[in-house]
Amino acid sequence: MRLALFEPDIPQNTGTILRLAACLGLGVDLIEPIGFQLDDKRLKRAGMDYVRDMDLRRHRSWDSFRTERAGRLLLLTTGGDTIYTEAAFQPADVLLLGRESAGVPERVHAAADARLLIPMAPGMRSLNVALAAAMVTGEALRQTGGLPQPPSAQ
Repeated sequence: MRLALFEPDIPQNTGTILRLAACLGLGVDLIEPIGFQLDDKRLKRAGMDYVRDMDLRRHRSWDSFRTERAGRLLLLTTGGDTIYTEAAFQPADVLLLGRESAGVPERVHAAADARLLIPMAPGMRSLNVALAAAMVTGEALRQTGGLPQPPSAQ
């Protein structure tokens, strides 16, 4: 399982998602253009030293990412049609998150194998992208048996 970030524009959120992925043993795909430099101090502060040894791949464009990825593409979106807890995840899935400021364009929506929704209270627009990533990734790994084992269980 992998996380993919479509043209991220807030370094702190990207750093938090990179740290999440590193701690859970997942790879991350960054789909450019991104709205900051990868050596941004805010990204480093959120990601800490956890991201040094992780599987991080940069893709020059959406088209480049599409030709290089494997597995189903599951888009986390407020415009989703499947509640994420009702989705049947697979170990090779790629969980795609959109730009914090604009989500993803229609062509990306159309390319997704599924569009997943996190239910929210009436009147609320969206969750922070890093929180959404954590919620859906946790459920996906629970379903697929992909959560890392605690040291006492190894």
